Amino acid sequence: MTRTVAEKRALFRQLHAEGCFVLPNPWDMGSARFLQSLGFQALATTSSGFAWSRGHADGALSRAEILAHLRELVAATELPVNADFESGFAADPQGVAQSVRMAIDTGVAGLSIEDSTGDADHPLYDIDVAVARLRAARAAIDQEGGETLLVGRAENFFQGRPDLEDTIARLKAYAEAGADCLYAPGIRTREQIEAVVAAVAPKPVNLLVGATSEFTLQDIAALGVRRVSVGGALARAAWGGFMRAARTLQEGRFDGFADAASGVELNGLMR
Repeated sequence: MTRTVAEKRALFRQLHAEGCFVLPNPWDMGSARFLQSLGFQALATTSSGFAWSRGHADGALSRAEILAHLRELVAATELPVNADFESGFAADPQGVAQSVRMAIDTGVAGLSIEDSTGDADHPLYDIDVAVARLRAARAAIDQEGGETLLVGRAENFFQGRPDLEDTIARLKAYAEAGADCLYAPGIRTREQIEAVVAAVAPKPVNLLVGATSEFTLQDIAALGVRRVSVGGALARAAWGGFMRAARTLQEGRFDGFADAASGVELNGLMR
């Protein structure tokens, strides 16, 4: 079966209509194909995982590099792909709109826009500026047919500003500006999650689970979350295995290969 871009986008929107689904984050074509083989319904990119695979820190890659990566992942899988599109690779609304049009052209089914500035002294855009950027992204999507899902991200908890009240005010403003799905990476407690879900209802909420958690997927679904992503956690898990094996190898031992995947299985998967 070969899905068209339009079919992938339609499927992605349907997934947000009810229930709760996991949106795992591959960092290259091989990891995307493996996740597809496990039966996941959609995928999301990870800026950190991809950056590490290229020998860079998160946030250090150019727009052109990210766009090429998006094209590669979209082509690698039959599943809808949601783009971690960072801050839209521009400060002003016009620049964000231009970047969003370029992202849409890669075939992604959704994309997120963060409100982080990259400036340690002023890590978040003022809310009026952040809203203008989201509106520009919304307009760009609508001009291209409106099929691509827009995710508005409030980065308070990731940027050392763990103010739930401000986070919710931002998410509500982003919903009003046209975001289809809302996301506050870094919220973790039951109370925080319930507050965010209630504030933006009926629009869906994405929850980041980037480490071991007291919650199961069933627990998270019961809190009203519509989708769960893992950010760079799968990439970090892969790096953890590689680093442990490499360190034992440097010590003159080979037992770090004990849990290595089968080459036969990998070759069969990638054919």
